Amino acid sequence: MEQVEAAASAHDAYSEGSEQAGLTAAEVLEVLWKEYAPFPWEPRYDPISEVVFTILSQHTSDRNSERAFKQLTDTFSSFEEIAQADTEAIAQCVNTAGLARIKAPRIKLVLNLILEKRGALDLYFLKEMPLEEAKAWLRQLPGIGPKSAAIILNFALGMPAMAVDTHIYRVAKRLGLIGPKTSYERAHEILERAVEPEQVYPFHVSLITHGRRVCKAQRPLCSQCVLAYACPSRDLGDR
Repeated sequence: MEQVEAAASAHDAYSEGSEQAGLTAAEVLEVLWKEYAPFPWEPRYDPISEVVFTILSQHTSDRNSERAFKQLTDTFSSFEEIAQADTEAIAQCVNTAGLARIKAPRIKLVLNLILEKRGALDLYFLKEMPLEEAKAWLRQLPGIGPKSAAIILNFALGMPAMAVDTHIYRVAKRLGLIGPKTSYERAHEILERAVEPEQVYPFHVSLITHGRRVCKAQRPLCSQCVLAYACPSRDLGDR
């Protein structure tokens, strides 16, 4: 059964419009591990904080979302207080994250939905659920899609959910780990299955690191790439 699933995963990765398969995900991780490791995992925030921070981080930089999160948590004494706060007061706190008129009511709504469903702002119960069920629970919340759910589960709870950002999506396509027509949502599924559960976090971090330093969106530094020897897109860069 495992062999059938592995074969199906490989077929998904390379059949969705991909013409040439490069290295496997495990091989990519092995090479990048030597280049960038270690990748120690530790929780960034508690799960509720991660939910709020993830909403703030959508369509903005890490720096802006961090500033907004700090302003929000410095202004209010608890997330319960934020849930009961006036939307305008929340918006004023998170203005630096951009789209405050969207993010403020969304944060308030999400916090109140969690309170309604669970009776408390505590999401540690998700760690006891099967991964797919935990993802589904989070994705019922407004504004929480595949990437946001994976970030919350991985960064706050250490669960093996693969979050695919623009760097990972770009690098994975160039390496042939996913096909050129693969959607973001399918990319989450394919890449999550491509490595062992304990490798999901280091794989996530290694691809982001490589995308920021070497496999850049514009003018990738292929001559400096440790994966260039087997990359089907190695002729893109250094022009």
